[in-house]
Formats: sequence, C-alpha cells, structure tokens
Amino acid sequence: SMQRVTHLALMAAGACVILGSATPSMESRYNADRGKYTLLELPERIEEWTGRTIACFGAHPDDDLHAAGTFSRLRRAGNDVHLVMYTNDDKGSRDRSMTGKRLARIRRAEQEAAAACMDIPKGNLHWLGHRDGELEYVDKRQLVEQVTAMIRRLSPHAIFSFDPGARFEQFHKSDHRAAAFVTVDAVRAAPWHLYFPELLDAGLEPWRVPTCFFFDSHEPNYWVDISTTIDAKIEAFCAHVSQFGRRVDAYEPTLHPDDRAGFERAIRAYTASVGQPHGFAHAEAFRRAGDH
Repeated sequence: SMQRVTHLALMAAGACVILGSATPSMESRYNADRGKYTLLELPERIEEWTGRTIACFGAHPDDDLHAAGTFSRLRRAGNDVHLVMYTNDDKGSRDRSMTGKRLARIRRAEQEAAAACMDIPKGNLHWLGHRDGELEYVDKRQLVEQVTAMIRRLSPHAIFSFDPGARFEQFHKSDHRAAAFVTVDAVRAAPWHLYFPELLDAGLEPWRVPTCFFFDSHEPNYWVDISTTIDAKIEAFCAHVSQFGRRVDAYEPTLHPDDRAGFERAIRAYTASVGQPHGFAHAEAFRRAGDH
C-alpha cells in the first residue's frame, strides 16, 4: 500500500539532528614522540568543514541514508567521507527465489551505486563482514576491537552512527542497537593505547574522535540544511532497489515507477517537516555529542 511505501521511505530517509556545541571541537592527534595529544581547532559547525575525514558506521548498507544529504554536502565541500557497514545485509528479502549469497552481492552493488550518488568513491566503502540480523551475537570484544582498529586507521574528525541514547539507552532493532553501542564503545577505546595493545603492533596509533553525530535519535539537537543536496539523497535512496516497495517481495533490478514517485514525495515531505521549523527547506537531524 502507499501508506507502507511512505512509511518505509520515511524510516530510511531519517531525520539527522546535529548539536552546535558552545566551544569549538578539537582534532586530536596522538604524538608518539611526546606521548601526548596536540589539539587543532575545528570549525564549530560541520557544514563549514573542509579537508576533513568523516566516517559513518551503519549496521547495514543503506543506514547512511539517514545522513545522505549531509554527506553529499560534506563531499561538495572537499571532505573525505567513509561508509563502514557492519553486516552484508544478506537476509532482507521476502522473495522466496532469493538466496542469502545472491542478496549480499546485490546489496554490495546497491551500496556502491548509492555511494556514487553522494560522490563517495568505492574505495571509501568498508565491509566488516558480519551476517545480517546476527550482529548482537558476535563476540563483543572482537567487534569493539575491529571497530577501534577501523577508527584508528581512518582517523575521522567526526563519526556518524545510530544513537545509543544520552541519559538513557535508546531502543533500536537488533543490528541497529548493536551498531550504536559497539560504535560508541570503540570511540571510547580508540584514544587509549592500553586498549587492544595488539593494534599498536599493527601500526594503529591512538586517535580521539572529536565529535559524534547520532542519527535516528529521539533527542536531536542539531540540524543540517540539505536543501542543495536533497536530490542526491533521493537518488541514493532509490539505488537500494531490493529493500523498498514491491522489489522486497519480488526482486527486479529497477524500482517500480510508482514506488519511486512515492518515495520521492515522502522524502521531500519528511525532510521539509524536519527543516522548516529551523528555517530550512529540507534538513536532516542528529544528536551531536563530544568524545566518549
């Protein structure tokens, strides 16, 4: 039904709110010679950043859609954006002719196509290789170490992921819940050399992430104007053909035209409802937080 189509579109389109902190963020680089951090000021608003590195940790390919307009804007400003996927998304189909292996291949290709819509190169996609729907069953220490290593390798100035909650834990479905808490635990571990000391042997020096932006948040506090990148967000959404509308039940490699039109209307309406109270034609919303 169109009601379900709209619901799916809104869920994936997401609202991303970002907090503007009272003081500028700091970039933290560990100096192995002096054994301490050197701090470089970052512009307070992420929209003003250029030449920086941003990493998004999503449970599945397409979770970055919550911030697709923001990522497109950051890329246009000359920033380096990386997408990290915890799972291969090998279960999200009701088509009885679909196999997990085939779906995983389809999802990888769809994610690459969606990333291209945001001008994110294929080389900036990182797959952690876990099974869809089973992330919370993976050994927690192994998973946090894996993500800590990725954070140290990428050295991002900001991380985007699902919101674990501020004062209280926020509910998400299983993979999203696991991604939220593993990511924030890895952000906490990454600056300390005694966490996972074997990473030092691999040449991965400590790194403190200056700021985090959490999407799908019940407590948004920062809005990004995506009025100039709403079309890129829509195109990225529509690249995930297998996940939305009629193709979930009977896969074909292109969206049904009626589904596409419905998705576009829903995304434009939703991002307008997020942005207009803040003076933006379209916006994404996040909860912004400092390092953990």
